[in-house]
Amino acid sequence: QLQLVESGGGLVQPGGSLRLSCTAAGVTLDAYAIGWFRQAPGQGQERIGCINNSDGRTDYTDAMEGRATISRDNAKNTVFLQMNSLKTNDTGVYYCKASLLGDWEYWGQGTQVTVAS
Repeated sequence: QLQLVESGGGLVQPGGSLRLSCTAAGVTLDAYAIGWFRQAPGQGQERIGCINNSDGRTDYTDAMEGRATISRDNAKNTVFLQMNSLKTNDTGVYYCKASLLGDWEYWGQGTQVTVAS
């Protein structure tokens, strides 16, 4: 069973940056496509983007308006979400999810990101 763990969240001022990490214990992530999602207070989840498991190609939605970059370091068994120029409405819980069979079959507990001055 793949168990994902997100980390790197916290409190940041508007305009700041954060890098979130997604890793797994005991299972290598390089076979999985990994997506990053977020859920703002009182709203549904939205996908930020994803990275595939073959050539590292990324795909983004408009959720973060070009301010997010997803990358993976297979040697560290970690996928990253770099977020820049953060805004107050970026506040929420951020999740990574893993896909092996074409759906997001696994996800972690999430990490809280709060953007406030």
